[in-house]
Amino acid sequence: MTNTYIAYNFSIQPKEPATEILIAELGNVGFESFVENDEGFIAYIPKEEHIDDMLNDIFILQSEEFNISYTIEEIEQVNWNSEWEKNFNPIQVDEEVSIRAPFHPNPNLKYDIVIEPKMSFGTGHHETTYMMVQHLLKLDLKDKRVLDMGCGTAILAIFAEMKGANFIDAIDIDSWCYENSLENCERNNCKYINVYEGDASLLINKKYDVIIANINRNILLNDIKTYVNCLEEGGILLLSGFYNEDIPVIDAEASKYGLKIDEIIEKNNWVAVKYNY
Repeated sequence: MTNTYIAYNFSIQPKEPATEILIAELGNVGFESFVENDEGFIAYIPKEEHIDDMLNDIFILQSEEFNISYTIEEIEQVNWNSEWEKNFNPIQVDEEVSIRAPFHPNPNLKYDIVIEPKMSFGTGHHETTYMMVQHLLKLDLKDKRVLDMGCGTAILAIFAEMKGANFIDAIDIDSWCYENSLENCERNNCKYINVYEGDASLLINKKYDVIIANINRNILLNDIKTYVNCLEEGGILLLSGFYNEDIPVIDAEASKYGLKIDEIIEKNNWVAVKYNY
């Protein structure tokens, strides 16, 4: 494998959901790794696979909704571990849950989640993941069947097992997330998590007590009906990945299928909504 990479340093305003969309598009054209930062992220591709006009067909770069700029540089011998270690600090949620990498000391809270995010989403640093952990903290998951849709690093699936769930499906459409989820489940000694690569089409004839979907507004709007079909009566649907101003359109769709808002958590204009069925 080459030791020389081309690095694209992207500056993005607003950062979400553009960051997630752009990373997905870049992954499809050959970019191998991504390191997020305050301005956006850095995307890396091996030099021999780089083509000068490879961003010409990246759809989101043509969008007027986001202001995206980038610079390019050549990087020798990228050490991926050191790259994300520089950007990954341990966090704590409500003084009960620690989310850290293997090299961070254990703060000995009630729950300790150890992950190596690599190219995947879900380190707990993003507001949506943080709020989903807060929702799960309040739920009794003992012996529950749980779905983590768009699982990223599988952090929420892992936490669900720690909270007592004894059957968990973790699904993500991204192959890197699939591989990373498998690694993180093993790292946390999980026994009840099934990891799948795919989308909502995998949910035929499935039933869950709790469904977690931290994705983005458009995918949620498209898939809410599918989630409801998979919910047991009296089940709970946790939705995040959208802004406070998106709640009316999300709720209009959810209400069609008998879902009722029970609680909303907000952080920096991002929201995580708990629905009862």
